[in-house]
Amino acid sequence: MVFSSVAFLFWFLPATLLLFHAAPARVRLPVLLAASLAFYFYGENWLIWVMLASTGIDYVCALMIAGSSPSGSVAVLPAHGPRTPWQRGWLAVSIASNLALLGYFKYFDFFVENAIRLLDALRLGHLGLDGLARVALPLGISFYTFQSMSYTIDVYRGRVAANRSLLEFSTFVTMFPQLVAGPIVRYSDIEGQLRSPGRSVGEFAEGVRRFIGGLAKKVLIANPMALVADRAFALPEQDLTWGIAWAGLAAYTLQIYFDFSGYSCMAIGLGRMFGFRFPENFDFPYVATSVREFWHRWHMTLSTWFRDYVYFPLGGSRGSEAATWRNLLIVFVACGLWHGASWNFVAWGLFHGLFISMERTALGRVVSRVPRPLRHAYLMLVVMVGWVLFRCDTLSHGLSYAAALLPHASTSLRTARELLPNESIAVLAIGAAFCAPVVPWLRARVERLGGHPRLAAELAWTAALFGLLVLSAGFLASGSYNPFIYFRF
Repeated sequence: MVFSSVAFLFWFLPATLLLFHAAPARVRLPVLLAASLAFYFYGENWLIWVMLASTGIDYVCALMIAGSSPSGSVAVLPAHGPRTPWQRGWLAVSIASNLALLGYFKYFDFFVENAIRLLDALRLGHLGLDGLARVALPLGISFYTFQSMSYTIDVYRGRVAANRSLLEFSTFVTMFPQLVAGPIVRYSDIEGQLRSPGRSVGEFAEGVRRFIGGLAKKVLIANPMALVADRAFALPEQDLTWGIAWAGLAAYTLQIYFDFSGYSCMAIGLGRMFGFRFPENFDFPYVATSVREFWHRWHMTLSTWFRDYVYFPLGGSRGSEAATWRNLLIVFVACGLWHGASWNFVAWGLFHGLFISMERTALGRVVSRVPRPLRHAYLMLVVMVGWVLFRCDTLSHGLSYAAALLPHASTSLRTARELLPNESIAVLAIGAAFCAPVVPWLRARVERLGGHPRLAAELAWTAALFGLLVLSAGFLASGSYNPFIYFRF
């Protein structure tokens, strides 16, 4: 079940909200936990055990690290105090268990496929690895393992206290709004809210507004752009003209942003409806003027996760320039693999890592001095070429598509207009405009008004949101194209 579905919008969400807010305070968390488990079981059936295993392991490991006693509160460990071998051992159990689950379910097939290719090259194909069973990928495993694992690391570092309540910790890990597609919520973000979820009418209303905005991003912009992108990336190489390649890439550039940021907006909105404040995940990344700034704005909860739990422990930028480059490349290769078990994701991560590393050199200082429009053009060119590697199923497909972006002679009679009818051009233009902070600018203008103009503007804003909800629901009810981009994550 995905947020942008009839079943979720008209059955699951209304029923869960009604049960949650009608329940006594002491029962709300069990209601949310039960709803979250039902949500995940609906999509994954018995693969839910993977999520439950990760949750149970980290719950126990955190208590062992904290030196929990059978009764009483659990204190926060001193941030800079010594740690015993016992504590280090339980931290190792947590990290190893989560990485083992992630490695087996997400990367086992990747390992087998590459081992088969290597054995075939060595003429050892008779060893029969191709007979190994393929492993199903549980939805959201990259999100909930990182989220759960960060909790035990933070307990070990003395940033949060271990939680003795299995109910609260399980709700934190399995909470359905952010379970499948993020944002990656840290325990410290919602520690106090788990004990007492808010019930403010204003917060609920803001959650509804955020959810509708995210739904409109997904259904009205990302889905139509997905149709254009899918047709372009499915074309054989001989039919891929320069114009078609760029049209398909422009569509995918908008699709992935409005799809991913739309899901994050829906998750943040849902969190508000249930009394939780999740961290923001996107800050208009396409207005950036450098690759470094782009990653400060794109999927921010993942960027900060890798910064705090991988980059800084490796040494960050405290060592030599060569060590900093090494650390950056390790982080971005890991970031690429986090997104998918394929060499094209490794290449995508390495591609971004190289540009961020180069921006730390004299080249970056030169780029920073050129006019802003040129810096923005540079950023969009780098990001869009990177999206080719991200979108294509194989590295060879990515390289051939990237080559088609260069001006070249083609005998194909196909044109970009085949991919971009008038309605697609309109969506492309609207999407490009809303990549900029148009909505925050409009909201700021409304909030500066007073009296009747302010009331009229607020009513118009509410009417616009209602129209977007009706339009989005209509597209979903009609069975329009509605891909789920996160199945690989």
